[in-house]
Amino acid sequence: MPITQYQIEPKLQLVAWEITRRCNLFCDHCRAAAEDIAYEGELSTEECFGIIDSILDIGKPMLILTGGEPLLRPDIFEIGKYASGKGLRVVLGTNGTVITREIAEKLAEIPVTRIGVSLDFPTAELQDTFRGKSGAFESAIEGIKKARRAGIDIQINSTITKMNAPYLDDLLNFSLELGAVAFHPFMLVPTGRGKALADVELPPEEYERILNWVCDKQLKVGDRIFLKPTDAPHYMRILKQRGMTQASGHGGHPGTANTITRGCLAGTGFCFISHVGRVQGCGYLDVEAGNVKEESFAKIWSDSPLFRQLRDLSLIEGKCGACEYKRICGGCRARAYESTGNYLAAEPYCMYQPSGLRCEA
Repeated sequence: MPITQYQIEPKLQLVAWEITRRCNLFCDHCRAAAEDIAYEGELSTEECFGIIDSILDIGKPMLILTGGEPLLRPDIFEIGKYASGKGLRVVLGTNGTVITREIAEKLAEIPVTRIGVSLDFPTAELQDTFRGKSGAFESAIEGIKKARRAGIDIQINSTITKMNAPYLDDLLNFSLELGAVAFHPFMLVPTGRGKALADVELPPEEYERILNWVCDKQLKVGDRIFLKPTDAPHYMRILKQRGMTQASGHGGHPGTANTITRGCLAGTGFCFISHVGRVQGCGYLDVEAGNVKEESFAKIWSDSPLFRQLRDLSLIEGKCGACEYKRICGGCRARAYESTGNYLAAEPYCMYQPSGLRCEA
């Protein structure tokens, strides 16, 4: 089927893979509501190798091994080495608490080129409370230091709510002190245990303020650290409105970790694979595109009705459908789904009014 002006041509850039759901922490915002238990039906080592081969039939996206806590899976190093050996860039999403010197060195051997560590508060007391375990903060900091000594780049991920929005400057400064190469504020999508945080989700006005804060801070810090808001596709609209590009303080090249290509990438440049093989547009969009235990990843990516819908801009509804920025933004399909039950509905946390819907004065 030819690509029309209303469609986005898919180009797989990132695959986030929940390699296990098991986790040693009990975080308030957890998408997966993960626990420290053995989950049934997780993909075997050989099944994981097969999925990697099928991903390669589509291209060579960056592969994010995440969880749960991926380092609790015994064959994580085998899976990482297999993917790297096939030419995929492998990164790891972790809470950092179980990284020892030996583990850091094994990750460097894969090689894992970047580790994303979740830090939501700049102090031990607040972080440990949010993460559900005493000592989580100090263990994560030690893990970061060990990974850096092994030569692995560090990215700090922070899920932003009303609880920690006042600490954004502190979190950025702390990321710089830790020697991180990137700071990614994740704008909360209330799924899993995160549904209990709906009362502390930021209102649209705060989203707008924080995304402008990111723009301002990127210009200030320059190449010292890369800031990238996640689950905030309207950041692309803000960049456009401010006349900013990646070249003006948002450095990065396609195919690297430091790049921003579009707002919502679900089903167009990004997808998620669950611990039991369920493929989704992203980890927060709880709608199945297919299962790699039943059909190949390549077929799901190419032919899934869900992904075909997400690539068709003419299907987006409400003010997102009428918005002049929908090609570069698209609205958060996961947030729309959680709010309305319809993943094609308007993004509920964007305050922008499209030009075509404004009332004449």
